[in-house]
Amino acid sequence: MSIALRDARVRYGPLEALHGVTLVAPGPGLTVLLGRNGSGRTTALRALAGTVPLSAGAVVWDGTDVTRLPAFERARRGLCLVPERRAVFGSLTVRENLELAAADLSAVLDAYPQLAPLLPRRAGTLSGGEQRMLALSRALSPRVRVLLVDEPAQGMSSAVAARTYALLGALDACVVVAEQRLPPGLRGRPDGTTYVHELRRGAVVFSGEAAEAAARSGVPPGPGAGRTGRGPRSGRRPPPSG
Repeated sequence: MSIALRDARVRYGPLEALHGVTLVAPGPGLTVLLGRNGSGRTTALRALAGTVPLSAGAVVWDGTDVTRLPAFERARRGLCLVPERRAVFGSLTVRENLELAAADLSAVLDAYPQLAPLLPRRAGTLSGGEQRMLALSRALSPRVRVLLVDEPAQGMSSAVAARTYALLGALDACVVVAEQRLPPGLRGRPDGTTYVHELRRGAVVFSGEAAEAAARSGVPPGPGAGRTGRGPRSGRRPPPSG
């Protein structure tokens, strides 16, 4: 199970946002697209999802070229994109939002019990962190094979953010998240490997494991970390897709 970009280029009018990006997200497992605003991480997610077209290159899913497969067909096959904005239906209640994804809400409310008292409320009236919980809870489905999330913990408390990453890390799916900084809980996960691709100005400048990325940036990797990185050019690329 994996999804990848191969020499991918994306243009917005005269501007090129991705400059021949190659990256692999193996699964089941967690991959982080790291970078500041304008680095291309959000565009990379959209390219994987099919919501922006490639001007060159390919999207490869489990060894199959799906570049020409439309976004709705990728979704039908088990790919789910949770964007940073407009990820919930604001005019519907929390319950109605959840029922669009699952008839049985028990598993969803187990993931985020904070949503239970909010079920009758309109989703548009929730705080930013509550909307992120709602959007993610709709994506935590057994049928999802690839989950793409732009800044999953935005607006959440540190405790809820840690819970969110624990949920994402436990999924039997290929999970790709875009973040500006490496979340502390991922710097040395004892229960699995987190891969990191750092983007800068539309190009990949580092690929390796989270502990290596943390060492590269001078951030302590945290408890449970494996070996530290060996410098900016030492990151090991994840195993190739199909």
